[in-house]
Amino acid sequence: MALPRTDATDGLTVADVMHDEFATIPATATIGEVRAWFAASASRRLALIADHGHYAGSLRPTDVAAPAAVERFVVEVAHAGQTVAPDADAAIGLGLVLASDARRIPVIDTDGMLHGVLAVTTDLQHFACRDRATG
Repeated sequence: MALPRTDATDGLTVADVMHDEFATIPATATIGEVRAWFAASASRRLALIADHGHYAGSLRPTDVAAPAAVERFVVEVAHAGQTVAPDADAAIGLGLVLASDARRIPVIDTDGMLHGVLAVTTDLQHFACRDRATG
């Protein structure tokens, strides 16, 4: 099964097309630690800050760039930003992602739990999610 196309969202929810394997940064991480996390991969454009599974905010690389103090906790500079619910229509989620500089947004339920990330491929043709057929 191929990745879901962004032009074929009829009948799909965000949960159907989100990436459900993701890494989070703990709220106790420092700006220096998050800088190193971003530096480890050129594709990292959004860090998700979590506290016991609850979404605590997001950071882009520019949020932790110098002159931010490296010893500050990231939760102090994290921002809520745009989020989307897992049961939202995939077309609505796509619009939110395309409006985002990072081209990805956190998927959060009404209890504040982080379920995944809604993202698109670089060419904007597909949702960047795990192929459900192969796991």
